[in-house]
Amino acid sequence: MNFSSSIIKNVVEAISNFPGIGQKTALRLVIYLLRNKKNAYKISNTIKELVDKINYCSICFNITEFKYCEICQDPKRDKHTICIVEDISDIMAIENTMQYKGQYHVLGGLISPIDGIGPSNLNIEPLINKLSNGNIKEVIFALCASMEGETTNYYIFKKIKHIGCEITTISKGISIGSELEYADQITLGRALINRYSFENTLKE
Repeated sequence: MNFSSSIIKNVVEAISNFPGIGQKTALRLVIYLLRNKKNAYKISNTIKELVDKINYCSICFNITEFKYCEICQDPKRDKHTICIVEDISDIMAIENTMQYKGQYHVLGGLISPIDGIGPSNLNIEPLINKLSNGNIKEVIFALCASMEGETTNYYIFKKIKHIGCEITTISKGISIGSELEYADQITLGRALINRYSFENTLKE
């Protein structure tokens, strides 16, 4: 793609790095921003604020403006239950169901050797350390029902099964290969309520 300006080229290349956005879509967005400079400045400022002020919770790795996220600070949440999710979008999806009142742990991805992502690239070690203190009664696997999700579930299960807490997984109301963030609230809510022992899935 030929560009009339190196500045436009740089912006298009930067925007096309976003998931699902190619150069043609990126160019349309750049043209929109040029025609709507007020919005362009607003977007620029909010992105800068995002990068400068948003951190990861020291306990669960959710996003927050402070050291601890609102969920971890909430005294009404069940401190004895942890729901393991892939990313922060999954927390938002589960919270929208209003069916879960425990804590979370964000892995920051899934084990995927083909993509060069191993256990050391994820927040698995902090999870194991958290569970080792003996205060957690139940761990819920709420990862995508894909090969990578199942691989990650099994790896963590092998690491924590000796700890003695109950290990469950959300029910198969979520279709194979589906992302939690795209599941409707009712289906996801029921999948959480009807969770069952993860170990039983290994015998199927």
